[in-house]
Amino acid sequence: MSKLNVHSVKVTDPYWVHYLELIRKEMIPYQWDVLNDRADIVIAKERDADYIPSEKSHAIKNFKIAAGLAKGRHYGMVFQDSDVYKWLEAVAYSLRHTYDENLKKTADEVIDLLALAQESDGYLNTYFTIEEPNRRFKRLYQSHELYCAGHYIEAAVAYYTVTQNQKALDVACRLADCIDSVFGEAPDKLKGYDGHEEIELALLRLYEVTGKRNYLELSRFFLYERGKDPGFFKRQAAEDPNKKPLIEGMEQFPPSYYQAHKPVLEQETAEGHAVRVTYLCAAMAKLACLNQDQEMLAACRRLWKNITTKRMYIVGAIGSTVTGEAFTADYDLPNDTMYCETCASIGLIFFAGNMLENEAQGEYADVLERALYNTVLSGLALDGKHFFYVNPLEVVPEYSKKDPGKSHVKVTRPEWFGCACCPPNVARMLTSLDRYIYTVHGHTIYTNLYLTNQAVLEMKGQRVTIGQATEYPWEGKIRFTLATEQPVRFGLAVRIPRWSKTYTVAVNEEVVTLLPQDGYVTIERDWQDGDAMTVELDMAVQTWTANPHVRADLHKVAVQRGPIVYCAEGADNGTDLHLIHVSKDTAFQYRFAADRFGGVGILEADAEKLKIEPEWEHVLYRTAVPAAFSPVHITLIPYYCWANRGENEMLLWFHTK
Repeated sequence: MSKLNVHSVKVTDPYWVHYLELIRKEMIPYQWDVLNDRADIVIAKERDADYIPSEKSHAIKNFKIAAGLAKGRHYGMVFQDSDVYKWLEAVAYSLRHTYDENLKKTADEVIDLLALAQESDGYLNTYFTIEEPNRRFKRLYQSHELYCAGHYIEAAVAYYTVTQNQKALDVACRLADCIDSVFGEAPDKLKGYDGHEEIELALLRLYEVTGKRNYLELSRFFLYERGKDPGFFKRQAAEDPNKKPLIEGMEQFPPSYYQAHKPVLEQETAEGHAVRVTYLCAAMAKLACLNQDQEMLAACRRLWKNITTKRMYIVGAIGSTVTGEAFTADYDLPNDTMYCETCASIGLIFFAGNMLENEAQGEYADVLERALYNTVLSGLALDGKHFFYVNPLEVVPEYSKKDPGKSHVKVTRPEWFGCACCPPNVARMLTSLDRYIYTVHGHTIYTNLYLTNQAVLEMKGQRVTIGQATEYPWEGKIRFTLATEQPVRFGLAVRIPRWSKTYTVAVNEEVVTLLPQDGYVTIERDWQDGDAMTVELDMAVQTWTANPHVRADLHKVAVQRGPIVYCAEGADNGTDLHLIHVSKDTAFQYRFAADRFGGVGILEADAEKLKIEPEWEHVLYRTAVPAAFSPVHITLIPYYCWANRGENEMLLWFHTK
């Protein structure tokens, strides 16, 4: 089991401080205006669906109505409350990095409002309080009641931990106690669970703060009950006297969409809605760690292996189809019709982080890093006020506009969504990044992420300060310095990413020759005050290929340098990007461009582009003839930077000759 006081980690890395300040100064105030319907914006539908409410957010107004402070009807998705909760959680983590009295005052007032909206028995959900109080917990596959409750509990735990606001925690405990009074194994309780996992992880976090074992046991119940009766959701809906759906279009989905097709210990493959899968797996991994549940850990390993070796995109994205925002089949990874929801990659990071708490395996951190630097950052525009729900790997603007099957593939980031789960999720993810840098197993400190920070830990009863300094992700040198009052023996493990073909590790400038074990090189010694350790990773540009079973990527390569995956955009390379051909021998030149996208690494190379000869004019098909190519100079940018310069084509996988 891993342990680490995350509050002892202070991020000072310029790359990441930029994002922390962007969130504090731009995203959080902007999102607060959106939640209060004060932002002059266009709210987009994340796909073609008339039932998605996109007139306004109304999220704060919903709470005021539920609290009796205003009159009106509920507006928005049935889970609209969760937008406020995720915003609150991001505020908590932001306050931990930079204290802001005015921001804390606003958040305290939100807590006061939520307390007023909470019902006398602890129940908290504005839709059911305002619109349908008699339908509580009667249509769980659609209602998102426990999902919303989970997001509040996670926000409350974070906010209490940072600010010691007791009311925030009291509201969470009353809500959890209300749920505990309804669900469970007892004959008079409901043997059910939410259609969208989230409460399971939240209860475990509440247990960690309060020490109340019943919260852990309730989480365990939800996890182990799931899938025992695959017909539960359908039967419960049939028993609901009110036949009005809470969310349109969900009646068609099978139990596997909700991961309820079989018990979690029997699930071998990632099935259904991708965000649900990762939230489920994150909770499973957390329970395995807290309860030393080896069967649950084995199930986590199986699902992790299926996701990361057969169903994950090279940018750490998951979810191959817009229908159900879901996984499909092994190796089915289309680049232009996929879903790759930002929230799904955030969920994958949660899963990876909790697996790292169970066991020191570098592959978890490798995937965490891949998802973080590519898909999660892609979900956010450089101004902090535009967002991707879907993260495509290939875009032609005209196709997205005219093909209904690609209506979900946006060519620029919208200002907000009718289903706005992703924007506040990005904010809470990035502001909590310090939680993932280190883990501790036994007497070894494992470094999972490389970024400049200072961490204070306790090893064998002694205070140890570790300073990490680096210009990662653009440069591969990382320097650790240690401060301790007296010598202390422990292991310091540094991750060697899979993409780093070579590496050098040195202690006090003396090179150490060790092979990685489980993805880490571990130096165990009597560390003294002033000791230094350096790691140099291989930052050579690489071309990657996909498993031949991935039909969409056959005879194609992707380009990567360090943790960053690169793409071509029309703004640099013109149109018809699909005609560009590169090879494993293409010589890419790297340069840091301080004037591009706030300062990023750019790749340039001489490649070839397939000629479209005059004979193709007004001809759709003809007898095959040898292809002709022209030389072309290409410029590649980090994938996460695309779509910040208006509408244009984008391509990540390139043809090879």
